[in-house]
Amino acid sequence: MNIRGRVWKFSDDVNTDAIIAARYLVTGAAAELGKYLMEDIRPGFSAMISPGDIIAAGENFGCGSSREHAPLAIKGAGIAAVVAKSFARIFYRNCFNMGLPIFECAGAVEAIEEGDEVRIDLESGDITDLNGKASYSARPIPPFMRELISAGGLINYMVEHSNERGKK
Repeated sequence: MNIRGRVWKFSDDVNTDAIIAARYLVTGAAAELGKYLMEDIRPGFSAMISPGDIIAAGENFGCGSSREHAPLAIKGAGIAAVVAKSFARIFYRNCFNMGLPIFECAGAVEAIEEGDEVRIDLESGDITDLNGKASYSARPIPPFMRELISAGGLINYMVEHSNERGKK
């Protein structure tokens, strides 16, 4: 599976409070949360996004509190994937639990400019800058984690496979 979209760049240490401010945590609805994505660091950001766009960020993306609302807001806004130099540990796991594909690739983040169009191959981890025609290699997403993404997250995966567990 390939993801293709326009890149939006962010710096180092973007915390979960910046991704989705606490004042919007009155809902767990992804689409509603997505309306306020990055509101405090880039006002009006969600209105600029097209479905399938990609966030590229620096070190320690998703640091701060462990709220699942952050990856949910990213998905709800229509962002298809996040590429960062590194991710905070709990945020990393929450992304897969919520079905959001993420990739660590410092070279891609440094070279790709905001507005560039990129293609990401979920299976191989290849990231291709379609403007500069350069390619970068992120660690591929393991098969089980791709299953979580395909299902839309851990809860959906468990629901889909609940009958299989009962048969064993």
